[in-house]
Amino acid sequence: MGAAGGDGTETASADAKPGPTVTVTETAAAAKPAKGESKPAPTVTVTKTVKPKAEKRKAEKPKQDAEPAEEAPAGQVVFKVWGSAPAGVDINYGSDNDSRSGKGLPFEKTLQLSDDALYYNVYAQLMGGGDINCSVTVNGETKKAHSSGDYNICTAQMNGGLLGGWD
Repeated sequence: MGAAGGDGTETASADAKPGPTVTVTETAAAAKPAKGESKPAPTVTVTKTVKPKAEKRKAEKPKQDAEPAEEAPAGQVVFKVWGSAPAGVDINYGSDNDSRSGKGLPFEKTLQLSDDALYYNVYAQLMGGGDINCSVTVNGETKKAHSSGDYNICTAQMNGGLLGGWD
């Protein structure tokens, strides 16, 4: 806002980023003259500049919880972990008879589907703060999970059905 006696304009700082703006000027209703005065009191004009909503949305960070696209090819199992883990994440994945480990985000590994496996799972533990998602995909069926906060664990598991198939 302008200072008293000023022209009512504001100046931008040297490090302000240029962009489209909308300026709205509103004038207060005329004041009635005070007792004993023949002229009305001066009016007040307020000018504010706002950023359009579309520009606010562009400035936001893209969501980290969107799963990377890709389905498991027939006869294979896909393990995924994605999100944000500034202090790192410890990842274990595999089946009841084959356990493996991995690191880094985004993480994606593919294994051959084994007829002997009872289940496939992914287990990802945050090594401090963060926000991660994980998934296991077998024959087009996917199980997903989410974890957020210090040292929390994201785990997703697909189980072999009694009559075949995966759930």
